This record gives sequence, structure tokens and C-alpha cells, in this order.
Amino acid sequence: MNPARPRAVLFDWDNTLVDNWGAIRAALNAALRAFGHAEWTLEETHARVRRSLRETFPEIFGTEWQRARAIFYQSFEETHLDVLATLPGAAELLATIDVPMAVVSNKQGKLLRREAAHLGWAARFHRLIGAGDAVHDKPDPAPFAMAMDGLKLHTGDVIWYVGDTGLDMQAAHGASCVPILVGNGMGDDDVLERYPPAVRVPSLGALTALWRGL
Repeated sequence: MNPARPRAVLFDWDNTLVDNWGAIRAALNAALRAFGHAEWTLEETHARVRRSLRETFPEIFGTEWQRARAIFYQSFEETHLDVLATLPGAAELLATIDVPMAVVSNKQGKLLRREAAHLGWAARFHRLIGAGDAVHDKPDPAPFAMAMDGLKLHTGDVIWYVGDTGLDMQAAHGASCVPILVGNGMGDDDVLERYPPAVRVPSLGALTALWRGL
């Protein structure tokens, strides 16, 4: 059974619409090396990168987290646009959806907007909200409220949130959005049991087909 047609669609960014894991991993490892920590494999990066940097770096680096943050961002900004790639089906999906769209990501807001502009996608989105833009980051509802500001939505309007992780589904539930999961949930089975998606699709192409069937 298809979900109700929404008034707006919100998206996660990394691993939902784009692939920038190479730059993320390289920047994380630059920070980890600087403080004598073991580097992460790509698989470990996929598994551990969920929450925003301002939440996770104090846990990893303690009182030195702000210096580690500076190292991370210096490395990331040097490479992220060079290795940024759109995921299969992303461009077609964005061209197909005919309601307002926005992004709520835990990537730093200015970097998210730089990537969207680089891809020529910035004008497609009503808002591009990243980490640090709202008082709290995803999964808190605050960035969702910011993303939907100005859309003239009403109580009870259906809003989708499309993501690839259990944290995305948790965020959708907290923001009263319909949680749409693309892929297998990145191994977040325990979180998905508590915050189940309303719809699971294997790919963005399948989500495009679902949209056309609404």
C-alpha cells in the first residue's frame, strides 16, 4: 500500500542523494591521526557516522574536540567537491517530485549548501538545513521546523522524510514526518525496530516509481 501523497518531501543528504564517503573518511582519519587514534576503515565510517560532528567529536576527542574539528574541516574542504558523486536515480527523482523539497542533514550547513550548488541542485530545494543551522541537530525536530519554515503547511499535512539510516527514521518520527527508508538501513536494525519506516524502498529508482504511482 502506497503512502499518502505528501505536501512536501524532505531528504537526508549523504548516502541518500549523494556519495561523499571518501572525503568524509579522509577528513576523519586526518583528525584521528593527529591525536594518535587508530584510523577508521570505510566500513567503520559508514557504521559510525550518524550524528552531527558537534555531538560526536567531544565523545571521541574530549576537551580537544574543537581542534580536531578544525583539522577535519580543513581536510574535508580541500577534497569534498572533487569526489562528490550523485547516487543512481537521484537526479531523476528530484526532477520527478512536483511538491516543495528540502534537505535536513547532519553535514555542516555551509558545506551542504556548497555541495548542492556544485551539483546545480540548490534551486530545487526550499531549504538546505545542515548541522549548526538550528539550535540542535538531527534527530532533534529543530532543523525540520527550519526546513519547513515558509511552506505554509497546516496541521495534519503529510510530509515525507527520506533517509538511509535508523537515525533518519528516528528523526522523521520525532518531527511527525512519514519516514521513508531507502536501502537496508545501514545495519541499524535495533533503531528501526523502535522507529520503523512507513515505507522501505531498495533504491531511489524504486522511490521514483512509487511517486509516479501515487
